[in-house]
Amino acid sequence: MNDTSAIATAGGAGLYRMIWRWHFYAGIFCIPFILTLAVSGTIYLFKPQIDALVNRPYQQLDASGVRHSPDAQIAAAVAAVPGSVFLNYQLPQTDREAVLISVNRRGERILNYVNPYTLEVMKTIGYDDQFIRQVRTFHGELMAGNVGSVIIELAGCWAIVMILTGLYLWWPRNARGLGGVLYPRVHLKGRLFWRDLHVVLGIWVSAFTLFLLISGLPWSLVWGKAFKEVRSLGQPVAVVQDWSAGRAEEAAVLGEHASHAMQGPASTRQLHLDRSVVEAARQLGFAPPVLLSRDKINSHHWSVISNHQNRPRRENARLDGSGGLLERGSFADRPLVDRVIGIGVAAHEGQLFGWFNQLLGVFTTTALSAISISGFILWRRRKPAGKLGAPAVMPNRKAGRAVSVTVFGLALLLPLLAISLIVLFVAEFLLLRQLPGTRRWLGLA
Repeated sequence: MNDTSAIATAGGAGLYRMIWRWHFYAGIFCIPFILTLAVSGTIYLFKPQIDALVNRPYQQLDASGVRHSPDAQIAAAVAAVPGSVFLNYQLPQTDREAVLISVNRRGERILNYVNPYTLEVMKTIGYDDQFIRQVRTFHGELMAGNVGSVIIELAGCWAIVMILTGLYLWWPRNARGLGGVLYPRVHLKGRLFWRDLHVVLGIWVSAFTLFLLISGLPWSLVWGKAFKEVRSLGQPVAVVQDWSAGRAEEAAVLGEHASHAMQGPASTRQLHLDRSVVEAARQLGFAPPVLLSRDKINSHHWSVISNHQNRPRRENARLDGSGGLLERGSFADRPLVDRVIGIGVAAHEGQLFGWFNQLLGVFTTTALSAISISGFILWRRRKPAGKLGAPAVMPNRKAGRAVSVTVFGLALLLPLLAISLIVLFVAEFLLLRQLPGTRRWLGLA
């Protein structure tokens, strides 16, 4: 948040102050959510390491005994959860690893860690009860379902406004050197130190942050649903089907296309997963975790899907009941749009290019936390008593129109931003006009 003393003209000062106000209001709304997403996102970056730590006790089995058949392992998992049906079978990576078998009980996915040598069910846990899943749910919807998802998406939309306005405010005007522009002047104290920290960190992570926000939109409730609808318009049926197939690994994880063929205990008894199918799936060499589930087209066949976090490494295949390969597909076979989204998701989760991707993610989330904290401190230091502390209005109708057109143009691409702007304007004309004290506190008068 810079002073306006460096702005040469009254018109420039008016535009600057107008954009500062947008930046201020966006920041006030976004800061709590940025901190929340930064912390939860940092944890989720290390999902592979967390999974390895959680699963370590089940990866050191005594492999000296006779290994039971996959059918027996599945039966043990289903018996451990009365009233459940089989969903999928995760290929163990070593002979000393417990087999992870998912079952469905009245719509809830439950994981069972089965010792293949003793058929002991070593651990049973709800899929959504796992720590890392709870972190992901909190990150995406604040543990509040669709309402939380909409709130997070709305915060993301306003964060984009905050970043774009912040870039304008950062742009050097009569700067004397690079201090406070490209590096913070750490020798300064007080407000100038916090200002430099806020501004310089903001410019260094702005591109990364915009990438995280944009790459997260396909997961969002409103934008994501709208994107799917637009994506399907005018597309040949085959293309739309290919796009759906591109998400097949998610359906396999949730058991959506496996459970239709197994609606009760009787169908579970008819299930037969031959050792040859498991071995054939292993020979495919897919990136782990690899899931086996009943094929949605033919219940006597099997779907094999890699659910690796790095989406470009994902593959899928169909096997017949004896392990014969019927079909095989890879990430490269998917439509371009789906590949772009998949690469974005993998980078967003810190898995596209190994540990450096994770390190870059940690740098971004840490910097975002520092930016939020420094912005809060700057606000508190300049906030007058009894007011929110928004920058004062400087009348400039031309600047106001330019900023409004820009923001509304952005709103055309972000439905929730558009809806929130409509709500704000309705509140301004119908409610806040009747509350002069509130208008003064908000800095609207």
